[in-house]
Amino acid sequence: MMAEGRFREDLYYRLNEVAVRVPPLRERLGDPVVMASFFLRRFASEYGRPIRGFASAALAAINDHPWPGNVRELENRVKRAVIMADGTLLSTADLGLSAQEEEARSLGIRAARARAEREVLQMALAQTGSNLSKAAKLLGISRPTLYDLMQQHQIGLDA
Repeated sequence: MMAEGRFREDLYYRLNEVAVRVPPLRERLGDPVVMASFFLRRFASEYGRPIRGFASAALAAINDHPWPGNVRELENRVKRAVIMADGTLLSTADLGLSAQEEEARSLGIRAARARAEREVLQMALAQTGSNLSKAAKLLGISRPTLYDLMQQHQIGLDA
């Protein structure tokens, strides 16, 4: 708008004191699973549905999806799945997502271990509603170890 002369440049710089960049969901590793769990609890409560969580394939699909519609796409998919699902666990079909092809993943042992560790951490956090004490207990590790693993796998504490 400034380039078109429809917004005063001096006013823009006066209002733009602090610019905060919020990365898209696809760049925030671990956040899609934690946010999906939040939305699931919220909508299951709001609509009185007996949905308890996600199937493990659904968690992997949530984690692997690029989320072009960002958080709103995630929220809408979970809401629709909670309303329409027949079972107590949401599947990839309920979410309208497809499971990623295993062939596309790296077969290196380090990459496979890291992927498995990250997925288990995300599932524990999703199951416990991001309660770190409960997640650590569920995983059979100490809280400091959980913090270290979350940092190593870039799973945010702020979700």
